[in-house]
Amino acid sequence: MKRPAFFRCGRTSTPEDRAAVDVLREHLAAITALRDPEPWTPGHYQAIAARVGPFIERAHTRPGDDHGPDPIAITLEHPNGSYALYRDRYRSSGWLRCETTKILGSWNPAYTPLTHAAAGLDVPDDVGMEPAHYALYIEARKRDDSLNGYTLLRLGPYTQTRYAQQDHDRITAALDGRETTLVPGFRVGVRFGPFDVSDHQLFADPCEAHAVALLDVVIARRSVNAPPVPQS
Repeated sequence: MKRPAFFRCGRTSTPEDRAAVDVLREHLAAITALRDPEPWTPGHYQAIAARVGPFIERAHTRPGDDHGPDPIAITLEHPNGSYALYRDRYRSSGWLRCETTKILGSWNPAYTPLTHAAAGLDVPDDVGMEPAHYALYIEARKRDDSLNGYTLLRLGPYTQTRYAQQDHDRITAALDGRETTLVPGFRVGVRFGPFDVSDHQLFADPCEAHAVALLDVVIARRSVNAPPVPQS
């Protein structure tokens, strides 16, 4: 049987052809990477890959709030890294509650073609994850500029930063002029921080009482009870 003859096409490849081939290769590499994802390790601040609808996004876990298997706190990032933000609708500073079933594994740059950014899209307003909550920490620190000290009061969760900011301002005003006299040898201050859901029993609910009143009660108890337990 005579073999069919094949003729070389005289048409040369164009930049568009080469670009299409490159895109195809990138998608094939992404699919290959998905077949054997690298596991992520709970308890470590690391870049992970999380499903957002039909897309896969780069994300980072929040230290102290990424133990699993319960929902953990993550922040979505542009595939090029935390400083390459998505457009105006979304910024990488927002912490979200992510079900661990949505986490594929550690982030692999090969996943980039499967992101919103690669499709020319911003991430949507609704990414299918609730916001992770915030907290206030009222702390007594040694006045020698060291980090030695302890936490007087933990307030949370706050569902929005503006609520936390309001209580932060109230407490700051109440402390004005008393920072160094409330607890002898210490300076009392207040700071923002993430709400660690795994330690929820340590937090006072700011919705149940006025934040300043809660602080006054704690300080009054400290003055008559045993010395404070150092912060771990």
